[in-house]
Amino acid sequence: MNQFSNEIPREIGGLETLLHVSLRRNKLQGSISDSVSTMFGLEFLDLSHNNISGIIPRSLEKLQNLKYFNVSDNKLYGEIPSGGPFKNLSSQFFIDNEALCGSSRFSVPPCPTSSKHRSNRKKFLVLFLFLGLALLFVPLTFVFVWIKYRRGKRSPQQDDSLSTATRERISYYELIQKIDALSECNLIGSGSFGSVYKGVLRSGTVIAVKVFNLQLDPAFKSLDTECEVLCSLRHRNLLKRLSIMIDVACALDYLHHGCSLPVIKCDVKPCNVLLDEDMVAHLSDFGISKLLGEDQGNLYTKTLATLGYIAPEYGLEGLVSTKCDVYSYGVMLLETFTRRKPNEFEGDLSLKQCVSYSLPDVVMDVVDANLVTPMGKGLRKEQDVVASIMNVALDCCAESPAEGLT
Repeated sequence: MNQFSNEIPREIGGLETLLHVSLRRNKLQGSISDSVSTMFGLEFLDLSHNNISGIIPRSLEKLQNLKYFNVSDNKLYGEIPSGGPFKNLSSQFFIDNEALCGSSRFSVPPCPTSSKHRSNRKKFLVLFLFLGLALLFVPLTFVFVWIKYRRGKRSPQQDDSLSTATRERISYYELIQKIDALSECNLIGSGSFGSVYKGVLRSGTVIAVKVFNLQLDPAFKSLDTECEVLCSLRHRNLLKRLSIMIDVACALDYLHHGCSLPVIKCDVKPCNVLLDEDMVAHLSDFGISKLLGEDQGNLYTKTLATLGYIAPEYGLEGLVSTKCDVYSYGVMLLETFTRRKPNEFEGDLSLKQCVSYSLPDVVMDVVDANLVTPMGKGLRKEQDVVASIMNVALDCCAESPAEGLT
């Protein structure tokens, strides 16, 4: 027996892998913290013979591994949870408390029905509110869809063409003098042959300016190759899909590096990407996302994401980090350009292997047929572009986190 006093610290919830906790026969006070519900590995918890007060948090029903939970001889009151591990607990674990109530199998009196009536009243209010909102938004949605349909019918060729009317010539003087595009504060990144800067034109258009290092002989060839490839990109579906995946990458970059604390999405997959009316992609469904603490590179969880998109270390060990999102993004990038789901393969062959085997010469045999133009001058250039995209995707979903992109 110890003489521990004061409250159970909230920080105990960070011990997610702890199995056995016995604090019986002490002088603990205060209430049972909700943070205990995050100790997912907990199997044994004895808090008996203390001075703990308050209610038993219903969130403890989430502790699916809990087999022993004893809070007898305390000052607890309120309803005893009845779900999860509480289905198998003995009534002896709750005796000699102040005013516990609940199921008769715990040998306690039933809880007052007034709380249930209030709960039912709240449920009805929520239901009526939901129905009211539905009656309001359904007609509005119908009107919105009808307007979009009418607009599309009037100008069917607008989406099917890549207009050249918006192209604009920009002088070197304007780049240097007026938009200050080459200052260090506008540097986006550097590569082998040059650097990329952000600039804003007088019209407000945001542009990226690539400056080649002409002191390097390969830079001339790189400039010619890049201009040739970019000028040849006319395939509407290829450009649209690439733009969507760039939006997703930017969203993940913001979650990982732009927030005060890094956010791990944990479930990056196509059905969690929403497109607005301008075909701009937005990430959705953050139900199982995780927040990383300061100086924390990864954490453990027992919440699994979708099979096929989940990183190996996440599925096998429950270890999640920002690289798990990068892995899922790589799988989604492969699916976007092959139009094949990662879980439709059988045996030893996988989507990653299928694409890897095709590189670089027969990659057009595995991509979506809608991205393949008829035999002609542009086919080889498109193949080079698609091969580059597939290589990036494979780098993202490398088996080892240390080898994957960030």
